[in-house]
Amino acid sequence: MELEDYKDALEFHAEYPLTSEPLKIDCVVIKKAKDVIIKKNIAAIFREVNLLEYKNPLDYVSVADFYKVYAYACLYSSLENIPITSLTISFVESRFPKELLDHLQKVRAYMLEKNSPVIYTIKGDILPIQIIDSRQLSADENLWLKGLSNKLDTLSVIQISDKVARRKKNLKVKAYMDVLTRANFHAIEEAMNMSSPAKSLEEVMERTGFTARVEERKALAIAQNMINLGLPLETIVSATRLDIERVKELYQK
Repeated sequence: MELEDYKDALEFHAEYPLTSEPLKIDCVVIKKAKDVIIKKNIAAIFREVNLLEYKNPLDYVSVADFYKVYAYACLYSSLENIPITSLTISFVESRFPKELLDHLQKVRAYMLEKNSPVIYTIKGDILPIQIIDSRQLSADENLWLKGLSNKLDTLSVIQISDKVARRKKNLKVKAYMDVLTRANFHAIEEAMNMSSPAKSLEEVMERTGFTARVEERKALAIAQNMINLGLPLETIVSATRLDIERVKELYQK
């Protein structure tokens, strides 16, 4: 009624739903001890609650993405009754975020600080904000995060597979290696042709089911190892492309 004189120029939507799906942030890292100091490059800005948004190698952090995640931080602060000054925001992507950085500097008048070759810190907001360029991460310091890429070289594959071979077997490691292998199968193939890391790379094969290109003899050996890991029949058959009866025989042994 107050704006009736402009009714032809305006639209009104009462109780307008902002999203069709539940709002989700990729990862929230909460410090159980507020005074703990994390000596890790990607966590230098961390406070009590830290929101992380990860972009796959084919995507990038857009200006719209920035404001969406920023809104998540405000919602988290409100819903969890936590001071906004206790939060941080981290974006992880594998491209240089030129469009976003230009916007933040020119439109928002933020200051950009490059703390390392891989981390850009945004200054000028009540929230500490950082953008991590995963392409430039050091394999020595950030092997796991660097591994979430579709452009790994053979050396990185070997380093990751060696670490995986020494870790306790669990579903999270298997899921991680599955993603890595599907995205970097050419690097996996190159690494397989090198004699020195062959054993640990077999571990990678066992955990991810990357067996479509190996002959039946190797597929049978890998299927047996997958059985030893406790993986279900359907998963092994799908990964190795072996006949289901052949796999059942291995189970019986």
